Amino acid sequence: MAREQALPVVSGASCVDRCACCTPAQVSASSDRRLRRWAWWLTALTIGWNSLEAVIATASGLIASSIALVGFGLDSIVEVSSALVIAWRLSRQGTDHAANERAERRAVRLIAVTFLAIAAYVTYDSLTKLLGIGEEPEHSAVGLILVALSLVVMPALAWAKRHVAAGLGSVALKADAAETQLCTYLSAVVLVGLGANSLLGWWWMDPVAGLFVAALALKEGREAWTSGDLCEC
Repeated sequence: MAREQALPVVSGASCVDRCACCTPAQVSASSDRRLRRWAWWLTALTIGWNSLEAVIATASGLIASSIALVGFGLDSIVEVSSALVIAWRLSRQGTDHAANERAERRAVRLIAVTFLAIAAYVTYDSLTKLLGIGEEPEHSAVGLILVALSLVVMPALAWAKRHVAAGLGSVALKADAAETQLCTYLSAVVLVGLGANSLLGWWWMDPVAGLFVAALALKEGREAWTSGDLCEC
C-alpha cells in the first residue's frame, strides 16, 4: 500500500500479479478479528445513519421544495449502497486469495460507480438550479439540523474507516471511506446553500459549490475504478 508500510496487511489482501511492489504481511488472528469486527460495526453504523438521513432529508426536501435537500437524501441512499458493497466484501473473505482479489476488484469498481452517480446527479441538480428550473427552496429547520449533524458524524466515520482499511489492507474499505468523506463535503455544500438561502437569499451559492463537489466526485470515482488492482504502487 502507498507509504503505509507501518500498518500491517492481512494475508487475505494480497496483491494481484500486475502490482509486484506490495507483499502481503501476516497479522495475529486476534488483530484480524478485531479489525473485522470494527469493519462490520462501521458498515452497520453507515447503513443505519445514512438510511435515517435519506428518509429525513428527502421528506423535508419535498416539503420545502429544496432540491439540495432531496439531492442530499439521494446521496445518502448511494452511501448506503456503498456500505452494502462493503458488507458483501467482508462476507467474501476466505482462504482463496485469488477469489478474494477478484471480489475486492469488483467491490472497488462498484463503489467507483456510486461516485460517478453522485457526480452525475449533483451536476444535473446544480445546472438546473442555476438555470432557474423549479421552485425556489423554502427554509427547512429540520434539514439544517440534519445536515449540521452530518458534518459531525461523517468525518468521524471516514477517519475510522481509513484506519481500519489500512490495517486490513482493503482498498474497497478505503474507497468507501473516501466516499464517506465526500459526503462530508456534500453536507457542507448543502448547509451553506440552505443557510445562505434562508439568511441572505443567495440561492446561487448551493449550485455553484455543488459543481465543485461534482468535480471532486468524478475524480474520486476515476481513482477508485483504476485502483481495482488492490495496490497503489
